[in-house]
Amino acid sequence: MKYAYARVSTDKQNVDRQVYELKEYVEETFIYIDKESGKDFNRHNYQKLKKALKKGDELYIKSIDRLGRNYDLITDEFRQLSKHIGVIIYILDMPFINTFNDTILDDSLRTFIIDIVLQILSFVAENERINIKNRQKEGIKIAKLNGKHLGRPALILPNSFVDIIKQVKDKTLSVSNAIKLLNISKTSYYKYLKIYQS
Repeated sequence: MKYAYARVSTDKQNVDRQVYELKEYVEETFIYIDKESGKDFNRHNYQKLKKALKKGDELYIKSIDRLGRNYDLITDEFRQLSKHIGVIIYILDMPFINTFNDTILDDSLRTFIIDIVLQILSFVAENERINIKNRQKEGIKIAKLNGKHLGRPALILPNSFVDIIKQVKDKTLSVSNAIKLLNISKTSYYKYLKIYQS
């Protein structure tokens, strides 16, 4: 049987380009799609696909990072699919990986080639993940240097905050009424009370 796997990290991302290319090799009904992070393999449709795979089946994937992004996990998963289950894996963006499926190769040479390819490809995927994180960190640093506020916007205290706090302290006003008058949440009330008292 021929199967294919496509993945994007979020619902907002489009998987159509991957599916379009995979349909050249596999019927659309046998293309499994996940819209989840590649940090691990606990993905609903990937797990369904894995249960369906048997020895001699062919699995088509657009690129190695669609399988996953964690160096160690990709290596283990690729090894499990190719060696233990006996799946023939085709990475469309890297056709040289498919040479290990050649029937001319004996098992020991095929295993050796798979191991080399695994190390190279999973390193590339992991390196890209690290680069993405570094780019994010650099972007945050530049944004902070430019005075941009990151994260949730700070709450602006009403002008009456100090007076209301004094009334609560004097027990002329309850906390629940104070929260209603200030039009803030209970969490925000205690957060700002702590800042006020410090």
